[in-house]
Amino acid sequence: MNIFRTKSIEQSIADADEPGRKLKRSLSTWDLMIMGVAVAVGAGIFSVGAKAAANFAGPAVTISFAIAAVTCALAIMCYAEFATAIPVAGSAYVFTYATMGEVLAWIIGWNLILELFTAAAVIAKYWGIYLSTVFGLMGVEMPPSIQVAGVDLYWGAFLIVAIFTVLLVLGTKLSARVGNVFTLIKIAVVLFVIVVGFSYVKFSNYTPFVPASEPTDSGAADVMKQSFFGFLTGAAPAQYGTLGVFAGAALVFFAFIGFDVVATSAEEVKNPQKTLPRGIFGGLAVVTLLYILVSLALTGMVSYTQLAEVKNPTLTTAFEAVGNTDAAKIIAFGSLVGLTTVIMVLLMGLSRVVLAMSRDGLLPRSLSKTSEKRSTPARLQIICGAAVALVAGVTKVDLLEEMINIGTLSAFVMVSLGILVLRKKRPDLKPAFRVPFGKVLPWVSAVLCFYLMTNLAVETWIFFAIWLVIGMAIYFAYGQRHSRLNEKFAAAKASVNGAAESRQPKGDEDEDSYTKV
Repeated sequence: MNIFRTKSIEQSIADADEPGRKLKRSLSTWDLMIMGVAVAVGAGIFSVGAKAAANFAGPAVTISFAIAAVTCALAIMCYAEFATAIPVAGSAYVFTYATMGEVLAWIIGWNLILELFTAAAVIAKYWGIYLSTVFGLMGVEMPPSIQVAGVDLYWGAFLIVAIFTVLLVLGTKLSARVGNVFTLIKIAVVLFVIVVGFSYVKFSNYTPFVPASEPTDSGAADVMKQSFFGFLTGAAPAQYGTLGVFAGAALVFFAFIGFDVVATSAEEVKNPQKTLPRGIFGGLAVVTLLYILVSLALTGMVSYTQLAEVKNPTLTTAFEAVGNTDAAKIIAFGSLVGLTTVIMVLLMGLSRVVLAMSRDGLLPRSLSKTSEKRSTPARLQIICGAAVALVAGVTKVDLLEEMINIGTLSAFVMVSLGILVLRKKRPDLKPAFRVPFGKVLPWVSAVLCFYLMTNLAVETWIFFAIWLVIGMAIYFAYGQRHSRLNEKFAAAKASVNGAAESRQPKGDEDEDSYTKV
């Protein structure tokens, strides 16, 4: 049983052209760039920065965003090199399968499902809540949930997931056009927030830029909430200081998860060797600039200590503190529009990862069938949409927010190391984009991503370990036995054994079989 067997790049590309399981190449550089901005610039830009400033980094949240952006950029360079060498759906899963073997590919694919499914469900739930907020600001009371058989049902999650599931079934290009309109609207809202926010900036709020480390109240709950790195080093639960800046970077990394999702669309991109790098890096540059400007405006408007007094601080908290309550309406509208496109891209990314894994037989092959008319995985997209809507609508999935980050970062680590393996195993490949400075940047990327993982909470690591155990159980119970590579290895072995037995004298056949056993 060779669980570290690898799948050749040529075979991955050939499988992408299998009749009845292929996707249509229809996306341009602009589409990819907008897709990256669409999935990254969501409600997170209005909330995650405020939380990181209030609870971890203070005004130095700007540095937290910069650290997260650099880490993401290094990892995305590795993604771009892989994607131009293997332009098929599946992203980090496919890349790992080609370099490090099946079992590690399964782990990464399983983690990508964790990231994309959890993110789509969490954000769909928030979308419903923001929708009620927007109606409330207009004077219309509309509760975010209704009681059904004693269970709180978040109806908004069902609505938005259903809409985008239908759009994705109808075609990736159509979905991209709708997403482009929403994305341009929310960029305009973000620019409005930045311009108005800077008009309230007081430079005294930037002092101290990196607040001194402060211990938190001791207790079991704090231990579970403290960073895994702090737990391993025996540090007492604390906030702020240098470690707080890195903890803030681990939190705001959530805002950069979109770019690995963009890489999952490689199989649907026109001229991927040129389009992928341009689209991914263009989107990352726009997003990083917006995040840093928003965080500067936020921490300049009000002191981080004021934000810390609120349980779940957002940009609205800052505008209310300076007396501009009208901005709350625009921010609420921007959050709603921002979340809309995020859900669309996450649903698409989730179906593409499952598509790639099912093509390889690690998940049921029937899931990888695509529509003859539109070349979209219609059946799979509907299954993914229904599952996301159900979990978002009836569970407390928002408690697992940090699981999104750890799933993303684990994939980033594997892709960064995978580039080094790919170059060694296939020096003949000449991808259109190569990570500069040889082996240095891939190693730096892997180390940075892993370090950010250790800055996530202890409880997140516990949930992550449980998820991995479940994943390995499924792999050995189903995936390993149904793997198409396993079938090919078994067929080749049977052929070799059959040929060897046919050459043996009949009288020695039983003895020879016994010896082999």
